[in-house]
Amino acid sequence: MLVKTRQKEKKIRDVSEGKVENLGEMEPLKEARNRVEGSSSSDNSNGRTSGGGRRSPTNCLIKPPVKKNTIPIDLKLHNDIRAVERARFAHQVAEKRRLIKQYKMERERQQKLEEQEEIKRLRKELIPKAQLMPYFDRPFVPRRSEKQPTVPREPKFCIPRHKTIRCCRMSCNDMSGPS
Repeated sequence: MLVKTRQKEKKIRDVSEGKVENLGEMEPLKEARNRVEGSSSSDNSNGRTSGGGRRSPTNCLIKPPVKKNTIPIDLKLHNDIRAVERARFAHQVAEKRRLIKQYKMERERQQKLEEQEEIKRLRKELIPKAQLMPYFDRPFVPRRSEKQPTVPREPKFCIPRHKTIRCCRMSCNDMSGPS
């Protein structure tokens, strides 16, 4: 900030002293300076001096240099970038769907061909043919089993004492006791 202020002061001093030769944009400022000098010389001739006879840069009507118009730069908005990415993604999704659809159609065509082949094979196999007669030259004679027959056991209908419910046992004992 301090450097910029010093540079501005130096430019004003150079312009007021006439040291700057290539002003370009400051031509109107030279005319203003000449007007100010002319009026200050008349003031000096009348006996009025400003600040001890030396002109200060604040008395001078010099305009600061005019800034050039700013050139706009192309903006890259996030929406534009997202739109491009989204279009690329939509294209990839469409490509995947097309490949999946093509794969399904190919699979269905293969399945249809397999079914047709299976039907042809079954039709050839299922032609009714006469069954061969069984051989009766060796008659079937069942043989006796070599295993021992199972021995049956009687079921146990009584409940062991340790598995009975205690309250039932007490009630049973109470009933048998007084009589």
